[in-house]
Amino acid sequence: MPGAARGSVHVLGAGIVGICTALSLLEKGFDVELIDRNDPASGASHGNAGVISPWSCVPQSMPGLWKQVPGWLIDREGPLSVRLSHAPRMLPWLLRFLRAGGADRLPAIADAMNALNRPNVELYRQHLKGTGQEGLLRDAAYVHVFRNPANADLDALGWRMRLDRGVPLERIDGNTLREIEPEIAPDYQAAIVIRDQARATDPGALGRALMDKALRMGARFRRAEIRGLRRDGSEWRIDTTGDAITSTCTVVSMGAWSARLLAPLGLTLPLEAERGYHLMFANPGIAVNNSVMDVEGKFVASSMRDGLRCAGTAEFAGLDAPPDYRRAEVFRRMAKRLFPRLDTETVTPWMGVRPSFPDSLPAIGAVPGAAGLFVAFGHCHYGLGMAPNTGRILAGLIAGEPLNLDLAPYDIGRFA
Repeated sequence: MPGAARGSVHVLGAGIVGICTALSLLEKGFDVELIDRNDPASGASHGNAGVISPWSCVPQSMPGLWKQVPGWLIDREGPLSVRLSHAPRMLPWLLRFLRAGGADRLPAIADAMNALNRPNVELYRQHLKGTGQEGLLRDAAYVHVFRNPANADLDALGWRMRLDRGVPLERIDGNTLREIEPEIAPDYQAAIVIRDQARATDPGALGRALMDKALRMGARFRRAEIRGLRRDGSEWRIDTTGDAITSTCTVVSMGAWSARLLAPLGLTLPLEAERGYHLMFANPGIAVNNSVMDVEGKFVASSMRDGLRCAGTAEFAGLDAPPDYRRAEVFRRMAKRLFPRLDTETVTPWMGVRPSFPDSLPAIGAVPGAAGLFVAFGHCHYGLGMAPNTGRILAGLIAGEPLNLDLAPYDIGRFA
């Protein structure tokens, strides 16, 4: 049940992070209004691979990664693409990204990722309770598959980082792999399996179910494009395509668009619009039991209510560039290699924008020197997984409750 009545909070952005933040605020008795130009949970919150891992603790930038970048860039079907027009603007972010992957920085980043991810499967179950949509979340493993068994090496740095943090995983051979996932091709000879995870069978429907719950709990949703945010006396003025809104407490949770909104307030943030693609196979003819990562191809495959989804790639082209759906079409061939019996005839491509900071950590908390202004964005590849705990942390912070978590790794001022 909601707590005692408190003040009002405006949440800017109705993606999965904003929705989970709204739910946690409502549980504490706040009056909540969400504002977005689009339908709730319709952007990156909808198009992801559906992985919900309490064990994600390995950042995107790792030692030696730079050696692979040139090869990825010249491979038209590779996992990384940078549009030439955007490359000069991206360079400062890239340098920060490479520095974040230094061996001296990895332990702190991994611990911060671990702390933010660990409770989220259970938090999702709590949020879904009573919605009638509990089946949108299923228990699953995360199966990382390898064609060359020598590459399934638990002594590699990323796997050692997981083992050091208690991640339940094991290495299996190809025969055992096909007992778990019978549709995987025989030339995949080994896998590393992370246990005790979950997956969303329809990430967009998951977000909508939670939004519906928030509305039933008293939240309001306003469809409007947010044009600006500025201080107006003791309040915040939110300029929209409709009426201007005044707010005593505002949460910026607009994903990749958040930095653009905050820039006029003097906040210069290294937030990149990292574009990801998926290809949905509408009539796959097969079922995948878990989330499957093709480690070589850098994509994830998962069975969903509407078909089989393959998602991945990183494209850097800025916020406003049109999609290049050739980036999604590469999954047709790659998925067929992974699943030989897959029917690839009927497909639907999609593109969405991930908000990525160089260190793979989001910005969560109060904005220094801006009373009543809070942030929750920049979750990189992990927005779906990190959303419930992000919302819980932020709601507790706004309520003035003591937190048993060091927020310094997520401080928006860490890039100053």
